[in-house]
Amino acid sequence: ELEGIVSDTCVLASNTSSLSITSIASACIKPEKVIGIHFFNPATLMPLVEIIPGVATDIAILNGCKTLIDSWGKVTVVAKDTPGFIVNRVARPFYSEALRIYDEQLADMATIDWAMRELGGFKMGPFELMDLIGHDVNYVVTETVWTQFYYDPRFKPSLSQKRLLEAKFLGKKSGRGFYDYREGAIMPQPKKDEVLGKYILNRVLCMLINEACDTKYLGIAPVQDIDLAMTNGVNYPKGLLKWSDEIGISDVLATLNELYEQYGEDRYRACVLLRQMAGQGKCFY
Repeated sequence: ELEGIVSDTCVLASNTSSLSITSIASACIKPEKVIGIHFFNPATLMPLVEIIPGVATDIAILNGCKTLIDSWGKVTVVAKDTPGFIVNRVARPFYSEALRIYDEQLADMATIDWAMRELGGFKMGPFELMDLIGHDVNYVVTETVWTQFYYDPRFKPSLSQKRLLEAKFLGKKSGRGFYDYREGAIMPQPKKDEVLGKYILNRVLCMLINEACDTKYLGIAPVQDIDLAMTNGVNYPKGLLKWSDEIGISDVLATLNELYEQYGEDRYRACVLLRQMAGQGKCFY
């Protein structure tokens, strides 16, 4: 319908955070003029814009859009048209591994949030952030990425979060989520155990690094763009691949191998590139 209204030179851009640009373009007469331009909320404050060409997108359209958005002072990264692009793919373990730790009763949500904030330097903990985003958004994105990756266990959603969605406990917007925001409600206090906190941080962080590494390995985006996307799109304290160099790639691999040995789940399989780099003693930077 839009193609019948706009001029032949008009670019059709989608702000989707996870839907396939190629699939959207397939419904058009001129799929070469369709592109993904994903802003992060609030768009006036967040600097990052992911630019996603579909399979049929004209390279001139891609270059023109990037030049235009760069001129606005935005930070642009180009990503391959895959589920979640860069940010919504790489960020999944921030939520899913925190949820796994919570579901297994290894730590409560307040303690997990404390560990990620105070020990990891993240602006918000995963449960605070899920409540802020809203479970009607965050859970659906997780489920979308999971199904689009053919039910890869690394992206498997949590039943705990699904139950909140079913109960319409959507987070701050509804007054209840993982936390209770109603007047008079008492917020739970974290158990400030540094040993436990460091375990939580290391486990979540290594899963994030593994996903960032896989994003590089599969050619979705280069190293610098992955780190730019995570620091400018979701305000991570450091780029994940830079962070992996600081921790030591061999140490990241050791954590993942330990989790894989403990659980026997494909969820914890280490990226091939991570294994190769650890074996060769290489770094990302």
